[in-house]
Amino acid sequence: MYNFEFVKPSSIDEAVAALGEDEAQALGGGQTLIPTLKQRLARPARLVSLSGIAEMKGVGAEGGVLTIGGGTSHATVAAEAAGSYPALAALAGNIGDPAVRNRGTIGGSLANNDPSACYPAAALGSGATIVTNAREIAADDFFKGMFTTALEEGEIITAVRFPVPQAANYQKFEQPASRFALVGVFVARGGDGVRVAVTGASEEGVFRWSEAEAALASDFSTGAIEGLSVPADGMIADLHGSKAYRAHLVGVLTRRAVSAAS
Repeated sequence: MYNFEFVKPSSIDEAVAALGEDEAQALGGGQTLIPTLKQRLARPARLVSLSGIAEMKGVGAEGGVLTIGGGTSHATVAAEAAGSYPALAALAGNIGDPAVRNRGTIGGSLANNDPSACYPAAALGSGATIVTNAREIAADDFFKGMFTTALEEGEIITAVRFPVPQAANYQKFEQPASRFALVGVFVARGGDGVRVAVTGASEEGVFRWSEAEAALASDFSTGAIEGLSVPADGMIADLHGSKAYRAHLVGVLTRRAVSAAS
């Protein structure tokens, strides 16, 4: 590590002002940033902790929409969203280990947009809206590629709004050491149709599988997507799995998610 200034504002306005200073970096749960600092892959002069902002925490449901504060931990989502959005609560309850779930936040995960993280699939698969201190961004417009989002410099995710679907399920094939998704698929069926979001598989990060969505819109069953597959080109290849292996997993997990949600 190295010397830096640590600031812990108590309001969103204070946090935005602090992030306006030179070389300032927002700190959510720190599950990605702290290891990055230890390896000196990032060296901000000022860390602005968002953990003291009460208005960015909590889970509430109203009018078929689940709203989660950007500073809400995964453990809190798992506990408090279970009654209104079970699929999302189950996803949150299977992120990392207890330490990660109690420190990591939904806003931090979405802002980081790790290509193997679970929350991006939930947000994109649900058709969520990411609320910041400055604007509202549809999930379809938020994710711009691996570790890249539509967030501007100093912009903070203050809340995420999830329309609660009629049925949903998330299936994750875990990398056992990290519990990140080697491939994860979130399927949601609502009044506007079916959304299928895939994480962990593509070099471009989270994406929607539009061919499966079209097939499932008219027949929400595993039979509707038998024989469908995503191309292996563009899939991630590493020591855990080849491009073809990940492409195969996308189909397998999508069918499992549809079966579980039916």
